[in-house]
Amino acid sequence: MRRKEVKDYGTKKAIEGAYSRGERCLIVEDLVTSGASVAETVAPLNEAGLACSDVVVLIDREQGAEAHLRAQGLRLHAAFKLTRMLDVLVKHGKVARETADKVRAFLAANQTRAAVAGAGAVGGAAPSAAAAAPAAAAIAAGAAPPRRALTYEARASLAPCALARQCLELMARKRTNLAVAADVATADEMLALAEKCGPEICVLKTHVDIFDRWDAGVAERLTALAKKHDFLIFEDRKFADIGNTVASQYEGGVYRIADWSHITNAHLVPGPGIIEGLKQVGLPKGRGLLLLAEMSSKGTLAAGDYTRAVARAAEQHPDFVMGFISVNPASWSFDASCDEASGAGGFVGGGFVHMTPGVQLSAGGDALGQQYLTPETVLGKNGSDVIIVGRGVIRAADPAKAAAEYREAGWRAYEASLLGK
Repeated sequence: MRRKEVKDYGTKKAIEGAYSRGERCLIVEDLVTSGASVAETVAPLNEAGLACSDVVVLIDREQGAEAHLRAQGLRLHAAFKLTRMLDVLVKHGKVARETADKVRAFLAANQTRAAVAGAGAVGGAAPSAAAAAPAAAAIAAGAAPPRRALTYEARASLAPCALARQCLELMARKRTNLAVAADVATADEMLALAEKCGPEICVLKTHVDIFDRWDAGVAERLTALAKKHDFLIFEDRKFADIGNTVASQYEGGVYRIADWSHITNAHLVPGPGIIEGLKQVGLPKGRGLLLLAEMSSKGTLAAGDYTRAVARAAEQHPDFVMGFISVNPASWSFDASCDEASGAGGFVGGGFVHMTPGVQLSAGGDALGQQYLTPETVLGKNGSDVIIVGRGVIRAADPAKAAAEYREAGWRAYEASLLGK
């Protein structure tokens, strides 16, 4: 036990208990908000020769403690997270949905990111209320908070789309922001890739119409792998027709995409009717839609006014549009009507998910105009959420090992972005 102050009687020690220098010490706490009290405990324990690497807590209020402690080399293990407790209480009728939503909004608006950036060495001064909540004023004013003011967990509570919440929670739970593009020739190759890379990914992206075959059996096996390894399936169909046609393409045909793919995407070239057509099929099944706002290919026309129009269309369907295929969302600068984005903190920093294709560990391009970006650029400078990697994994001698490398690189870039690096 660490005493907050040394007594002038008894053992007169700051650290009480039976221990020897060089031993590992597990820190146990009841509740964490910023993690400051835990950080204050580490210094005297280290001075006493005890090594600290893990913290067990009963309740994590999800206001920044996990990221703060991780930056100091400490792993946080929570028995309960506050938003999960809210889910259970709402489910059993103990708390009203409206009340739970207010609590989630408060937690998201009162993150302690400033404490992480400003605390410096362990035991630094406590931040002011204003410094501890950098996003609060922005949200109150109806503007998007800084893109990395909020963790994936906090942003999940802001997401109006159920699948966006599921995706962000999965990423936080599994500690991965990697999507692998299964651009292989056969269904068997795709299933083998899903088995090998499944433990490392949050999303598996498919192009169902390039496989040599497709039937209900393949779909069932893929769905089982997604459940086994805890990832989402994203069929990169890029719908681009009128609402009535895409509804039929999404629901029926040979592929029956809505039956097995959690996520699909669409161009907005035909107008907002395409969203309405896909929504009438996908929303009842709990699916989500990504809109192609930007593309990574050289000479793309998906930019400027087009991107702005895509963002406005997303505002009109926040229950089904879960986010965007984008390249540099941090550069988006829209008028006030767009910035408010469904009251969810803006589509550049709130509950919408951004996925960026064309990611490799080193920048460059190919002969067909694909422009490659690094995880550090995508997640840090450009403010995206999910890195989509294709050839860097599927052409590797050991795809599982390559996926693990990309997962680590992506998560490091995300953590660095939380700290403003």
